[in-house]
Amino acid sequence: MYTDLALYIDGQWTHGSGAERFTVLNPATGETVGQLPLATAADLDLALAAADRGFRLWSATSAYERSKILRKAAELVRERVASMARCMTLDQGKPLAEATMESASAADHIEWYAEEGRRAYGRIVPSRSPAVRQLVVREPVGPVAAFTPWNFPINQSVRKIAGALAAGCSIVIKAPEEAPGSVIELVRCFHDAGVPAGVLNLVFGVPAQVSEHLIKSPVIRKISFTGSTAVGRQLGALAATHLKLTTMELGGHAPFIVCADADVQAAAALAAGLKFRNAGQVCASPSRFFIHNDVYDEFAQRFIELSKAIKVGVGFEAASQMGPLANSRRLDAVAELVQDARDKGARVLSGGARIGNVGNFFEPTVLGDVPAQARLLTEEPFGPVAPLLRFDSLDDVIERANSLEYGLAAFAFTASLKTATELGNRLHSGMISINHFGLALPETPFGGMRDSGHGSEGGTEGLEAYLVTKFISQIGV
Repeated sequence: MYTDLALYIDGQWTHGSGAERFTVLNPATGETVGQLPLATAADLDLALAAADRGFRLWSATSAYERSKILRKAAELVRERVASMARCMTLDQGKPLAEATMESASAADHIEWYAEEGRRAYGRIVPSRSPAVRQLVVREPVGPVAAFTPWNFPINQSVRKIAGALAAGCSIVIKAPEEAPGSVIELVRCFHDAGVPAGVLNLVFGVPAQVSEHLIKSPVIRKISFTGSTAVGRQLGALAATHLKLTTMELGGHAPFIVCADADVQAAAALAAGLKFRNAGQVCASPSRFFIHNDVYDEFAQRFIELSKAIKVGVGFEAASQMGPLANSRRLDAVAELVQDARDKGARVLSGGARIGNVGNFFEPTVLGDVPAQARLLTEEPFGPVAPLLRFDSLDDVIERANSLEYGLAAFAFTASLKTATELGNRLHSGMISINHFGLALPETPFGGMRDSGHGSEGGTEGLEAYLVTKFISQIGV
């Protein structure tokens, strides 16, 4: 059910030049599912040299030829969804249904970029002299170093790979050591589709060592990182030292606002689905629930009912709706946040504890009366914990929603067009979804502001992230 764990460098699968291995665990059982080779400095140098050669070849390949190869990769992803999903459930833990959806969506992202890459338009700027022609052209930035997290191993990797390749860039991607299997299978699709050697390289290793080695290399011209704000600051500072362009998709602490005129039942259903998806390990997951006093009791009752009804279990069990946390670190961190809130006066309305002593399972948890000084309200929880908070006025809730430096996603429910417009205008967030969930589609930008990073993946913005502007002014001879 799993895959051969390997690095992919210069068109070849390899177990690397070193002996160091990372033990990949099944978070539902704690059992070992594989031994992952970690790249040495020599392996990274080979990947960099390959990316340098690959860029020269790939950037000179027409956008139409690149598009054909990407479309073939999308076809192969669709054929192999089942095996990719099984790998993801084994090493990341999410229910097989969620893993299947994530794997299948990768094909949509690849197809989007396959088409968008053919539309990297420039323009002609009218000249002040009839003898002068002024052109603006968009060119690939160069070899890319990308770093992706374990919570959505395929989703986060495919956006970077497909975006870079569509633009004409080569890429060295460091995928998550804790959940490598599905990414390896994804890269295999690109290989089998005919991506030339050196254009795409996949490595694993000690994160700090790999990131420093790649970012410092003169070969790399662009950094794309998805992960925590703390690590993003470090990598951003290192990239700035070497004048490398960056896209940073960092942490979030999304407000979920339910106004007095909202469809409360629909809001509660969406809130529960979004909060406990992937056991709450979602950067754009709602994590501060602001409920108007007039509808607080109705919302809380329904939300708690839905939370208690969630079936938590091993991802391969058909009835499972929420799997384990991805690692024991998250289990400890979530337990600490819940205990801190309780110590400061919060009430546990449902859940609140670990499930069993095998695997990293934690109950879907709902807290009430959470005081402002609780860590849960200022630190990204990244787990299945939902604090319910009351508000009285729109001005009050917008101020509280904007009180943190995070600005990735925000959600709101209201029946008023005026209120919806005001929320869209005043919330400080890179993405706002009102009365439904409308984020993370291939054709729409995904990204934040402030401490949640800068730049976007997806949409036309996702292609532009890998392009630079060149201005040409010429006169006929």
